[in-house]
Amino acid sequence: MSDENKFNFSEDVNSQMTNEMNKENAVEEKKEAVKKDAQGLFSSISNFLSELLDFRDDTDRDETVAAIKADIPFKGATAWILVCSIMVASVGLNANSTAVVIGAMLISPLMGPILGVGLSIAINDIDTLKKSLINLATMIVLSLLTAFLFFWLFPLSEDTSELMGRTRPDIRDVLIAFFGGLALIIARTKRGTIASVIFGVAIATALMPPLCTAGYGLAKGNWEYFGGAMYLFGINTIFIALATFLVLKLLRFPMLKYANSKKRKRIARLASLVAIIVMIPAFWTFLTVLQESKYERDYKSYVENEIETNPNLWLQRKVLDKDNKRISLFFNGDVSDEMISDLQNEKRNYENLVDFDLVINANKTRSADRLNQSLDRAYADLDEKDNIIDGLQKQIITLEENITNLNQLIESSNTNKDAISFSSLSRDAKVRFNDLEFFGYAKMLESKDFINIDTVNVANVRWKVALNDSIVLAKERALQKWLKEELKVDTVYIRRN
Repeated sequence: MSDENKFNFSEDVNSQMTNEMNKENAVEEKKEAVKKDAQGLFSSISNFLSELLDFRDDTDRDETVAAIKADIPFKGATAWILVCSIMVASVGLNANSTAVVIGAMLISPLMGPILGVGLSIAINDIDTLKKSLINLATMIVLSLLTAFLFFWLFPLSEDTSELMGRTRPDIRDVLIAFFGGLALIIARTKRGTIASVIFGVAIATALMPPLCTAGYGLAKGNWEYFGGAMYLFGINTIFIALATFLVLKLLRFPMLKYANSKKRKRIARLASLVAIIVMIPAFWTFLTVLQESKYERDYKSYVENEIETNPNLWLQRKVLDKDNKRISLFFNGDVSDEMISDLQNEKRNYENLVDFDLVINANKTRSADRLNQSLDRAYADLDEKDNIIDGLQKQIITLEENITNLNQLIESSNTNKDAISFSSLSRDAKVRFNDLEFFGYAKMLESKDFINIDTVNVANVRWKVALNDSIVLAKERALQKWLKEELKVDTVYIRRN
């Protein structure tokens, strides 16, 4: 190969290597550009979310603490406002009026001491904690007393859906209390408090109705209502205070400073202990209510899917006993052993009901077919009895006709043209004098000098025992007068049996 060819070949190789390096550099530059664009996008999104969700820069710590502490004291006008709001809520619950209950929630001043509890724990302010707990306890006692007196004295007190809705809390009430408390304390910490948020939280968390329901339970002696309502109030109180504590810790509110270092440490430990004490029941309550909600969910699904959709089952009543883990089902009619076994097996498909005992209560002696058979036999017996009664009535009519014919024969055998019909006379006498119990009539021969004989008309009567003598004499005179006119005679003697 000549030198010129070698030189050209070397130049071609170098050119190819240069092109490849340029291509690699271009790819790397593109990658770097993509990385920068991605980082820029993530940075933009991060900045957007930070600006959207970060509320720390808009917090006025001093004003927030002062505002919460100002709402804690409970005296004078605040006490009367609480009493009025309790009365309004009680009337609303009694009348089953949601609008009135909402109005009472807006009036209620109960939120101040609860926020005070969360604030004092967050900043280690033991004096504010004491004041908050005392005022909260005072508010609770006054609210219960007012509601108790209303439902005890008011004559129209009955269970309503508004009352019943506050006796069985579930997991939704826990979530409402926690997130409502978050919204409330965030609104409180913002410069220029958002009043609409405070009003909305007052409605959502509903601190007032549970206390009124608890007062109703006390007035009616129903401890189940009282316990359920106070349980709901406890959930709301604990989780609102917990939300306040967490937000103030997140915002790094300054801890209260004490001159004495030992006192500062002691109070810090005490505040931490109180925080733990508050969090433990909150966590326990959350788990308990969550488990109960799971029981309720599976129980409703089991009843709807396995029982109510079965045309061969007629469910009359159902009871879920979560404490004893028992499901009691009451059926109308007979339930076969195969059906009971099938219900037991289907229950195993619901994981939260596996440990529950299923108790079937059925009327084994009265199935629908047997009831129809019994009803047919009853109708047959009634028809037979109706036939017997008809036959007896016909016999009575025949006997009455025979008696009437015999009376007519007896009366027609009397050859005296002046003879009267005794059957007609006796019937007319009973119609005119309904107090007669016995009536007899005859013509009797009598002699006053034992020589001359006279014929006299005699009527034998017996009156009801309840009549006194004066009334009997008056009736006998009227009967005597009527007999004279009826018999067309001058004299009729009345003899009383």
